[in-house]
Amino acid sequence: MRIQIIAEAGVNHNGSMKLAKKMVLAAVEAGADYIKFQTFQPEKLVSRFAQKADYQKAATGQGESQLEMLKKLALTRQDFMELKEYCKEQGIGFLSTPFDLESIDFLESLDMDFWKLPSGEITNLPYLLKIAKTGRPIVMSTGMCELHEVEAALNCLKGAGAGAVTLLHCNTEYPTPMEDVNLRAMLTLREAFQMPTGYSDHTKGLEVPIAAAALGAAVIEKHFTLDKAMEGPDHKASLEPEELKAMVATIRNVERALGNGEKKVTDSERKNIAVARKSIVASRDIRKGEIFSEENLTVKRPGNGVSPMRWFEVMGQCAQRDFKQDECIQVIL
Repeated sequence: MRIQIIAEAGVNHNGSMKLAKKMVLAAVEAGADYIKFQTFQPEKLVSRFAQKADYQKAATGQGESQLEMLKKLALTRQDFMELKEYCKEQGIGFLSTPFDLESIDFLESLDMDFWKLPSGEITNLPYLLKIAKTGRPIVMSTGMCELHEVEAALNCLKGAGAGAVTLLHCNTEYPTPMEDVNLRAMLTLREAFQMPTGYSDHTKGLEVPIAAAALGAAVIEKHFTLDKAMEGPDHKASLEPEELKAMVATIRNVERALGNGEKKVTDSERKNIAVARKSIVASRDIRKGEIFSEENLTVKRPGNGVSPMRWFEVMGQCAQRDFKQDECIQVIL
């Protein structure tokens, strides 16, 4: 099954449609399956008392509230309708994560392939119920969660008629320290809930999502930006276009390398069997009628003669003709 790669644009367009469309083109160039944005009405998402996260303060300063910051990053509904059409024209899947109930209604009208739920909404019961009632498939991040919280959210979704769910392991810190990634938790989720799992990455580099691919991730999500030096809360923890392209290419290589798990000789290596394996050969000149023994036989390359696995079947047989030193022996077995 092909790994679905989501290029997370998030709010890295800084509220500009021009930048958002450039990001679509960058995601297409990188080879991502989907580009994902964030749909929200700032006043419906945060109260005027909500503070910014520490990483947001570090990136954007402390002189504004979270609400004021988000107002500068929000796109309009018309923008998202235009982006959906633009993604279709460019041949990439469009996704956007809703952050309030009205945004769920709006995005449902855009007929996305599936919902991508953020970690912060996993304990939002009204939100989960509304998503579930659409019946669409769901990919849900599980950052900041204990296992029992994931279970509670899944029970809610399933009970309300949700479509198939894929769980993404995630750490909600930007950037995530390597010691907090805990990538094996993706396997824990898979075993605990018997459903597809993947990984939403917030580390600085490429190696963790690539490792997630090697561990069998069904979906990989990664933030990207046009320029890490741009102003905004998420740019510094994002990949630039060439890095995103390298990540996608490497994941595709890992995906091919994983194969189907069947242990068999491949077409590429078959021609090397005779070169690398060995056969039973004469260790000295042998005359017709001599008895084969450890005195006159040995094992050497090439491997196109009698296999050394038949060593004891050959021992004690009579040479049917003369053999020169190093010649592959012939016997009736």
